[in-house]
Amino acid sequence: MLHFIMAMKKFFRLLRHHNMHRALIFVLIVIVGGSALLCYLEKNLTFFDAMWWSIVTMTTVGYGDISPATLGGRIVATIVMLSGIGLLGLVTATIAGIVIENRLLEKRGMKQTHIVDHFIICGWNFRGKTIISEMKVDPKCRKIPIVVIADVDELPEQGEHLIFIKGLVDRESLEKANAHAASAAIVLSDDALETYARDAKAILSTMTIKNHHPDLYTCVELMDPSNMEHCRMARADEIIVVGELSTNLLVQAALDHGITRLVSELVSNRYGHDLYKLKCPPYLVGKSFFRVMCDLKEKHNIICIGIEDASGTTLTANPDNDHILNENDFLMVISWDRPEIS
Repeated sequence: MLHFIMAMKKFFRLLRHHNMHRALIFVLIVIVGGSALLCYLEKNLTFFDAMWWSIVTMTTVGYGDISPATLGGRIVATIVMLSGIGLLGLVTATIAGIVIENRLLEKRGMKQTHIVDHFIICGWNFRGKTIISEMKVDPKCRKIPIVVIADVDELPEQGEHLIFIKGLVDRESLEKANAHAASAAIVLSDDALETYARDAKAILSTMTIKNHHPDLYTCVELMDPSNMEHCRMARADEIIVVGELSTNLLVQAALDHGITRLVSELVSNRYGHDLYKLKCPPYLVGKSFFRVMCDLKEKHNIICIGIEDASGTTLTANPDNDHILNENDFLMVISWDRPEIS
């Protein structure tokens, strides 16, 4: 009921904003006034029959089931027809204008959104399209909206559940993106700038996000590992250094041939097995890591490779066999699909 009342308030505010309320009031006056006059002049008509006739006449449907027989009734009918065509034409044109205006505002990134539990991408580069594709493949994010805040004239990527907000990452754009209700934010580097300037801009965007929305989980893309400390000071939750990651993979490829194919499979949602994070199921609490690993593989065909504590600050890859799992621990697993274990 509350949602209905809020929707009606928003609807009436929209009507007043576009001065549609006046046209609708005139339409209502014509319908009620024409029905009352027709009912008075045509003695064989009830008021509700006359109102039905007025609505049918104004909308130019004209069923012909009711028609005035007296001269006065026909004069009233003429007034209703002429005024109805003009007023309804005005209302229809205004509604069409509102729809077109909203579409243009959305395309230009000027429209505010009120969605919740969504993801925000701050900035845009050639990796943005791949990021969106990867997120949409995962069932967890397939129908979740993604809001892109970028200082471009038009977003190169188009698709369902994709919303564009034009501008820099500041308070205004974050409010338009409804950042306080978002699940996470990804900060991309600006490829149009030099390496140091890219990282500086990404760190500044992170500081802006954390200043206005300190609880929003923020993942930041950096180019230079020497800037990681500054990004941590900006309170980034996770930092991905693009150059360092690529370098490490190249080294591993040289030392252990073919291992990068496994890494590529695990970090891509589009094919093969993937890495997932899940809350420790109650029936595994208090068991050793070795027993948990064997149990998950035997019952669910899942490989557990690490454990994260409840605070999210300590991640242990391949813990000792006798490591005991706690109630609020998270498991890092390899699985074909996102596991749902209760």
